[in-house]
Amino acid sequence: MYRRKSIIFGLMMSISLTLAFGFPALAAEYPTKPINLVIQYPAGGSSDLTARALANGAKKYLGQPIICENKAGGGGTVGVALVAAKPPDGYTIGTVTSSPAMAYHMGKLNFHPVNDLTPIMRWGNYLFGITVQSDSQFKTIQELIQYVKQNPEKLSYGSPGVGTPPHLAMEELSMVAGIKFTHIPHKGIAENNTALLGGHIDIISDSSGWAPLVDAGKFRLLATWGDKRSDRYPQVPTIKEIGYDVVARSHLGVIGPKGIPKPIVAKLAEAFKKALDDPEFLSVMKKMDMPTYYLGTEGYEKYMRSDFENIGKLVQKLGLSKQ
Repeated sequence: MYRRKSIIFGLMMSISLTLAFGFPALAAEYPTKPINLVIQYPAGGSSDLTARALANGAKKYLGQPIICENKAGGGGTVGVALVAAKPPDGYTIGTVTSSPAMAYHMGKLNFHPVNDLTPIMRWGNYLFGITVQSDSQFKTIQELIQYVKQNPEKLSYGSPGVGTPPHLAMEELSMVAGIKFTHIPHKGIAENNTALLGGHIDIISDSSGWAPLVDAGKFRLLATWGDKRSDRYPQVPTIKEIGYDVVARSHLGVIGPKGIPKPIVAKLAEAFKKALDDPEFLSVMKKMDMPTYYLGTEGYEKYMRSDFENIGKLVQKLGLSKQ
């Protein structure tokens, strides 16, 4: 009996010492090898380009390479699911948007997009917009909406996937305007751009990876989904200002698997925060007309929980809830 008690006491002391001294020591050494950053959308889009620029800035403060890996699919949920399943050691982290919360409420996700992740920091917002080919018959968003009212489901639009902000925004617009589109989801903006250029879809509702083609005169930007007009395209109206109270929002941040030790989270958060001032990162964000939006770990977790609840209400209102 005495021997058993001694063993149990020894184990308890070992655990206590690990908790007391292990995490700080772990953080002091971390990172000792390259870090993997999983980007949940395909290469070449606004999410990919800005995340890579941010990672290039952060690696200068971590002393190790950050290897960016694109894991697209599921409307931006495949990559996040991959991160959630990894060991919480800080060596696999990823980008996240509002898409996993949307997918969860629609019954398309087998993990919780807040409780099963470790928020690290928020670094940006998206510019979402509606584009058509430059030779399209539609010169304004009002002309497009009027046509769809008279020709329901005749026009198709591409989005970055079911349950993404640009998809739900189009569905909400359809509901409030009394119109119907045909939805053709893709894995990201690169596929959407190719589909629109090839005439396989009529419209894109997606983030600002279409900007270079708008600037090159191949696409026409009809409207944006924000609260206010874009600084880069001030002549283009928002959906809200033409009379439909619909806004597409999505946070853009860095997360890891649930349970990453707090000292490691703090080290990552500090490095990525410093990277927000990196000239390369700022240049790419400006090119994509994406505003920097910083939230630290604690503030980002609170935002993600609030966003999760608000998305649940929207999905239910659109009749897309899993309930």
